[in-house]
Amino acid sequence: MPTTSERDVVVITPWYPTRELPFRGSFVQAMVDATASVTDRMTVYHCDAWVAALDDAAERRVRDAHHALLARARHRNRTVGGAELIYLPVPVPRGLGHAEIAERHDVALRAALDGRPLTAPVVHAHVGLPSGWAAIRNAGPDTRVFVTEHASFLDKVLETPRGREMYDEVLHRCAGFLAVGDGVRRPLVEAFPHHADKIGAIANPISFDRPRSTAVTALRRWLFVGALSELKGVPLLLEAFARCRQDDPELSLTLVGEGALLAGLTARAAELGVADAVTFTGAVPPEEALRLMREHDLLVHPSRRETFGVAIIEGIAAGLPVLVTRCGGPERTLAGIETAAGEMIDVTDDPETIVAGYRRLCDRFPDGLEPALARKSLAARYGYAAVADTHRRLWFSDEADPAR
Repeated sequence: MPTTSERDVVVITPWYPTRELPFRGSFVQAMVDATASVTDRMTVYHCDAWVAALDDAAERRVRDAHHALLARARHRNRTVGGAELIYLPVPVPRGLGHAEIAERHDVALRAALDGRPLTAPVVHAHVGLPSGWAAIRNAGPDTRVFVTEHASFLDKVLETPRGREMYDEVLHRCAGFLAVGDGVRRPLVEAFPHHADKIGAIANPISFDRPRSTAVTALRRWLFVGALSELKGVPLLLEAFARCRQDDPELSLTLVGEGALLAGLTARAAELGVADAVTFTGAVPPEEALRLMREHDLLVHPSRRETFGVAIIEGIAAGLPVLVTRCGGPERTLAGIETAAGEMIDVTDDPETIVAGYRRLCDRFPDGLEPALARKSLAARYGYAAVADTHRRLWFSDEADPAR
C-alpha cells in the first residue's frame, strides 16, 4: 500500500453506478470525476445496501459470514478520474429505518477495514446518513470528514429521534458540510440551528465538454430523463405530449429511465393513440443518456420536486432548450438565465400547464433563446473546474468558508 499523501481522499457513498443500475449514483460518479484531479489519490467505497427479508437468526448468520469474507473479497477497480473503486455490499434486513441502516453501514465498513481507522487526511461522505455516520465512526484521529447532502429522503431521516440524534453528531464532528440546493439546506438549518454556520452549499458538477454538433432547428423530438414516477411528473408529461401531438403529428417523445409506472404509461400511450411516437428506453448508462440529449430537440422535465435537477443542467450543457417546472432546484440553478435556457412552468396537476409552456417556448424559438449564454453561465457555476476548485480549497486550505 503506498504511503498516504496529504492530498489523499476517501469517498464513502451509498450509491454508485453498477452494471445492473447504471443510473444510480451518477451524480456521485460525476463528483468523483470532477474532484479526483485535485487529489493525489482518491479511493471510493461504494457501500451498497443489499436489502432482504431476514429474521434475527438469519441476519446474524449472514452478518457473520459477510464480515468474515469482507477483508478477503475487497477488490480495487479503476473508475472515473483515475480513482480506485471498492464495492462493499451491506446486508440490510427489510423494514429498517434510516438510523438503523446507517449503523449497518458503519459496521460493514469497519469489517472491510479490518477494524483499522481510515488514515486518509480527507474523507468525503455523500449524504449524512448512512455515509456521514459511517465516516465519522471509522475516521482516524487526524482525518477530516466532509459531507455532501443531496438526499431527497432527508425528511424521513430526521423524523425519528434516533435519526436526528445521529445527524446532529455528524454535523458536530464533520469538518465541513455542504448541501446541494436550498431545498436541502433549509430543513437542516431549521432542524439544527446551532449548526447553521457549518451548513454550506455546493453544486453537483456537470460536464460541459461535449455539446451537440449541430444546433436545434425545431422542438419536435422531446426527451425526458429520470425515474418514471409521479414525483417526476411523467404521467402529466405523457398527457401533455398527446395533446401537443394533435397539432403536430411529427412530435416524438423518448422516456429514459425506469420505474413502477412503466406498464401503466405504456398502456396509457396506447389509449391516447401515441404509442408509435413514444419510446421507453429503460435505464441506460450516463454516457448513453448524454448521447440521447445531443440527438433530441427539447428536454422536458415536469418534476414535482427537485433539490437540484442534474438532468436539466446536463441538457443545457448538451445544447438542448429546456421546459422545466419551478419545483425547487431549477429556480436557483437557472436563476438569471431562465428565458435564455428555455421556459419555466408552475407545478400543477393539469397537463395543460405543460402544453401552454411548450407553446410559449415554440413562439419564442429560436430567436428568443440564447443557448450559448446559458451554457457559458452554467459552466461557470456547475462545471467540473468550478466544483473541483471549491473542493480543493475546502479540503486542502483555509481559504474556503463552507457556509459562504
